[in-house]
Amino acid sequence: MAIDKWEMVIGCEIHTQLLTKTKAFCACENKYGGMPNSRVCPVCLGLPGAMPRISKGYVELGAVAGLALNCDIARFTKFDRKHYFYPDLAKGYQITQYDIPLCTNGYVDLPFIHYPKDEQPGGEKCREKNFIGENCISDDKKYRRVRIERIHLEEDVGKSLHLPGEHSYIDYNRSGTPLIEIVTKPDMTSGDEAALFMQTIQEILRYVKVTAGNLEEGNMRCDANINLNVWEDGKLWHTPISEIKNLNSFKSIREACAYEAKRQLKEFQEDRQEFNPGFKVTMGWDEAKGETVVQRTKNSFVDYRFVVEPDIKPFSVSEELIDRAHGKVGELPEAKRTRLKKDYGLSDFDVETLTSTRELSLWFEEAAKGAKDVKKVANWILAELLAVLNEKNISIAEVSITPKHITELVNAIADKKITSAQGKTVFAKMLESGKMPAAIIKEEGMESVSDTGAIEAIVDKVIAANPKAVADFKGGKTNVVGWLTGQVMKESHGKANPKVASELMTKKLAAM
Repeated sequence: MAIDKWEMVIGCEIHTQLLTKTKAFCACENKYGGMPNSRVCPVCLGLPGAMPRISKGYVELGAVAGLALNCDIARFTKFDRKHYFYPDLAKGYQITQYDIPLCTNGYVDLPFIHYPKDEQPGGEKCREKNFIGENCISDDKKYRRVRIERIHLEEDVGKSLHLPGEHSYIDYNRSGTPLIEIVTKPDMTSGDEAALFMQTIQEILRYVKVTAGNLEEGNMRCDANINLNVWEDGKLWHTPISEIKNLNSFKSIREACAYEAKRQLKEFQEDRQEFNPGFKVTMGWDEAKGETVVQRTKNSFVDYRFVVEPDIKPFSVSEELIDRAHGKVGELPEAKRTRLKKDYGLSDFDVETLTSTRELSLWFEEAAKGAKDVKKVANWILAELLAVLNEKNISIAEVSITPKHITELVNAIADKKITSAQGKTVFAKMLESGKMPAAIIKEEGMESVSDTGAIEAIVDKVIAANPKAVADFKGGKTNVVGWLTGQVMKESHGKANPKVASELMTKKLAAM
């Protein structure tokens, strides 16, 4: 028996902590870190008799996430209990949503610009992977679509802390933290694609201020469900599904999926295990060893003994809440990138960087208003301002200047009041003092001289002082024009308009 070809089939479950002020069902502060077990109460510890209640803003933030990911929002929903037994699950069950989730039938479009060329529409690998299929590619053939089956609300569990050679401890500060779980259809076919999907989810949900999305803090993590389609002697086989738990970096998603695919292929070749819809193996990812390890097996959803949460009544989701959620979504990153390219003629690189956060994109657009050269506005932000933010490790909201500072600076250069070189000096002084460019230019006496008569006098003086350079020009060395123009700029202390100075110098030398 010979394997003709095989492909990965990947679906993701992304768990994301929400930016509510309190935990999901109690008044404890929703915050990362701190002294272990310092932000707990009878509700999030699951003590007998404690009664949960839905925290303000929890459902609305879930709806914002759903709308940002193109989902339908349920007008009626409920919470359920999902039973399983881990030390970090204090109650022995998790409050979640089972059969009536808040959000359903969504999707995310991954731009093909992020794919290798052979995986773009019409590419060889694209055809091999059957990307051109139902719900796979957008009508304009620019995006790869990943369908979202559901997004449901649930609470997080505590965190186990293991000290090598000593004891294990449990910190329940995270217990009861509000989560959404985003469950996709099995539409992805590589670890790279799964990582890109999670990166896109992170970007969108950060944009709409649903989550901090910090993978290193564990407030966004991914479970990757993976199996293989294997064609052997013309017959199609499906391997059993493995669920790789708690992947918390894009690198680990890529590497874990790649390793697990090879492991499953080897297992298939050895004992022909086939897909069983009621069976799943839970795997962990050992990053140090670079391999997946078996943690447990699941036989069916019966193991979880889902029941309706008796302490929280089923509830209706009002149109007012959904309208507020719509208002919080606004323009999403990919739509904004498309518009900025169209409206301002910016490059892919420019718009990718300028839309990396919603705050930066809004800052740029405010600076672009009234600017005489929007491309120059983008250049000052990308080349100069972002360098300062990175150096000082601050956000755009913390910088000491406003968008109007950049607008005025760009216009001053466009109007030839100052040179580009002087602009960098003005920029530095703006950051230091917070003063507007016009005030700095006046204080420093920087405003360039464009008066032809004044500049001509300096040109005549420079020509008279440099007879050798003039002789070189007459001898055919035309590059001395630039050097002589530089002497004009030096003589004028940088105030002479360089374009006028160069034109006058060329004209004078040519006439000699």
